[in-house]
Amino acid sequence: MSARLSSSRKDLNGLSKPKSKKQQRPNQQQYKSKQSQRKASNKPLIFLTLAFVAVIAVIIIGMNQQNKPVSFDYASLPMQGSADAPVKIVEFGDYKCPACQDFAQNVKPQLEQEYINSGKVAFHFINYTFIAEDSYTAALAAESVRQQNEEAFWTYYKLLYDNQKAETIKWATPDYLVQLAKDAKLPIDYDLLRSDIDNKTYKDRIEKDNSLVRPMNVTGTPTLFVNGKKLNSYSYNSVKAAIDNELKG
Repeated sequence: MSARLSSSRKDLNGLSKPKSKKQQRPNQQQYKSKQSQRKASNKPLIFLTLAFVAVIAVIIIGMNQQNKPVSFDYASLPMQGSADAPVKIVEFGDYKCPACQDFAQNVKPQLEQEYINSGKVAFHFINYTFIAEDSYTAALAAESVRQQNEEAFWTYYKLLYDNQKAETIKWATPDYLVQLAKDAKLPIDYDLLRSDIDNKTYKDRIEKDNSLVRPMNVTGTPTLFVNGKKLNSYSYNSVKAAIDNELKG
């Protein structure tokens, strides 16, 4: 009987006896190893998340900058309409640009009828002479006309687009540009027009216009701004929506 009790006590003692620290250590090492592996596996995910957040932040900042209105010296620009108009449109254009021709012939007349003639919109123009050498020549001619007669400038603006040739043809020559003005009987000095073209009298003015392209983030023509806000399209519906939004205040 005593032998059995002694044996039972030994068994109980064996069951209840705690493991030594040496026995516990391997389990702790395994736990720490697993934790280290988890942390290591999470690092790429953390970097990807931070990169994604950074990209989103850059996009948001870029959009805010893009939508931020820019300022123009309207008084120094050609103007059609009333200086007191609540909405001001600025067009960056090239007289050799086919899309500018489309705007001048199909969109601008609607703007004139609905907004410009009624005093709601003042329309302004800035040269962006990037297509060819004679883009610059046409701009020199138009500026000469403007300096002689502001109202005649807008007639000449229309003449240039109505008589535009293919981009690949060097059509805006001094002879052609002067003859356009003569044929339309513009109330200007034609000899002075020719002299201004040949001598590049208004070279500084054209270069000043071109210098605005990069600060205003203009990448093509026509590019329109409505009260300093750049539009993504020159379609009539897009321009009309922008104007109506500004008129609502």
